[in-house]
Amino acid sequence: MTIPEPEHHDGTSDATPGGYDHNRRPGELGFAFFMLVASLGLLWNAYGISGFEALSSPGAIPMATTLVMSVSALIVVARTARQPLVAGETIAKDILPVVVIIFVCFLLAYAFLLKPLGFLPTSALFLIVAIKMLSKRSWSFTLTVALGSLLVIWLIFRIVFTVLMPAGIVPEAEFIQFFRNMFNGGN
Repeated sequence: MTIPEPEHHDGTSDATPGGYDHNRRPGELGFAFFMLVASLGLLWNAYGISGFEALSSPGAIPMATTLVMSVSALIVVARTARQPLVAGETIAKDILPVVVIIFVCFLLAYAFLLKPLGFLPTSALFLIVAIKMLSKRSWSFTLTVALGSLLVIWLIFRIVFTVLMPAGIVPEAEFIQFFRNMFNGGN
């Protein structure tokens, strides 16, 4: 396998977990510990279903599954801890850059604003900000792509598939009824 140069890492994925055969990347050991703790927490919750009374008890399958998860996570932690840390990489630059953190915040804001504002304004705001930030193109390009994409998404999901989306501040149902009346001759 070709080892990527840390100074010129292009961010593409490969088949080797972590990207290196015999080194660990920054944050990899911490993530492995997190997976171990999460697996042990799930094992404890599975044990809480009915304890370990019998193989036919309601908690037997969840306990067996989470036990396998916990043992696997322990093996991953042990193997990862033995590997040397790769030189020249940092979490902030190579693993979790600022743009990723910003988009996590955008997604959290989207989740919090979806119910009070509704699908259309929240999605429009998210797409406009995201496209402007990532493309670094003109406002006309950003607004055309964002609002055009939103229109296509809304038409497909709301009109074609009749998926209900949070209405919020936009009187979406009234718009739909207006166009239905217009195309049906006011019937």
